[in-house]
Amino acid sequence: MKRRFVTLDVFTTRRHAGNPLAVVLEADGLDTEAMQAIAREFNLSETVFILPPEKPQHRAAVRIFTPGGELPFAGHPTVGTAVWLALHDDAAGNLPEMLVLEEKVGPVSCAVEIKGSHAGHAVFTLPRLPEHVGQAPGTDAVAAAIGLAAADIGFDGHSPASYSAGVPFLFVPVATREAVGRAKPQAAEWQAAIGQGGAFLYTRETAETGHAFHARMFWPGAGIGEDPATGGAAAAFAGAIMAYDRPEDGDHRLVIEQGYEMGRPSQIALEMSVRGGVLASARIGGSAVLVSEGVLL
Repeated sequence: MKRRFVTLDVFTTRRHAGNPLAVVLEADGLDTEAMQAIAREFNLSETVFILPPEKPQHRAAVRIFTPGGELPFAGHPTVGTAVWLALHDDAAGNLPEMLVLEEKVGPVSCAVEIKGSHAGHAVFTLPRLPEHVGQAPGTDAVAAAIGLAAADIGFDGHSPASYSAGVPFLFVPVATREAVGRAKPQAAEWQAAIGQGGAFLYTRETAETGHAFHARMFWPGAGIGEDPATGGAAAAFAGAIMAYDRPEDGDHRLVIEQGYEMGRPSQIALEMSVRGGVLASARIGGSAVLVSEGVLL
């Protein structure tokens, strides 16, 4: 059976930047093993498979795979899939302002906006607020795992910590953007300290004015050497921001830049609503542009 697919660049407004995403449009009849094999064939950070929703009021069910395994939730697949569905529905004369995707983590509500015939913007509400998970490795072990010195780790009271908004990540504050640029996973030290998990490195020193953080994300255990943009990590990052920066009550919008060292600049918008000193809700937003269409034989 031939199956159509599209690719999009996500968390960017232009092609050949951001994070590439493959979306298989007719996934009926594919089992988990077949989906995993297709994801390995695309060899992108994530590949999405669109299925009919369980609830008729929802737009679609999706399954998300890295080259190394399935994820219950991820940010750039959610944004990219929502934008493609909005483009498809707009072409059919039925563009919704909001659509719901059924992911393994639960239903994810996405506000969508079309930006021409091949691009759009989506903002989704976190289906699960970030929570602190597990004990982070010590600073010396983290520094060795990413090829930096212990003196490079930490700023403004931030220290390594693990948070999850559906998928756990180790968050590593790095003092300077120069040090972030030098980071390189060290296989043995990484396995000893971080194991199969992903590490999100961040610093306040940014490449572009107006951005809040500069980041890199490494996840060799999932088959992702480095990810150009990681919306699921940005979602969990809200937990670290609440713990260390303690933002005041109100609505906050922070732009996280990622992928610059890879030549794939990406911008992820993290919106946080703080009420009574706690995170009441959060959203991830970004743009996506259609790059290619094809058929799996």
